[in-house]
Amino acid sequence: MTNSERTTDKIHYICQTYVEKEAGRDGQGGLKIAKQLEYSTASEAQNRAEREALSEDCAGADAYMVSEDPNSGEVGEPRFLIRLGNVPEFDDF
Repeated sequence: MTNSERTTDKIHYICQTYVEKEAGRDGQGGLKIAKQLEYSTASEAQNRAEREALSEDCAGADAYMVSEDPNSGEVGEPRFLIRLGNVPEFDDF
């Protein structure tokens, strides 16, 4: 493989917020994604999550990073920078 054939994973920094969803017929409530915003740095995503978590209508907020293989488009597991308030379990993510 030559240097021109090598590619670097693209890193995405995400702030994702959640709101409470109303209980359905089964009586179960839960969380749903309200906003999903991408930033160019980890600190920008984390700062936004911290601000969003202070909002009255926000149940919780995550800031995380994922890496994407530009050749395949495959995205790796999220690596959380910060989790604030009521957020889903990682298995539900």
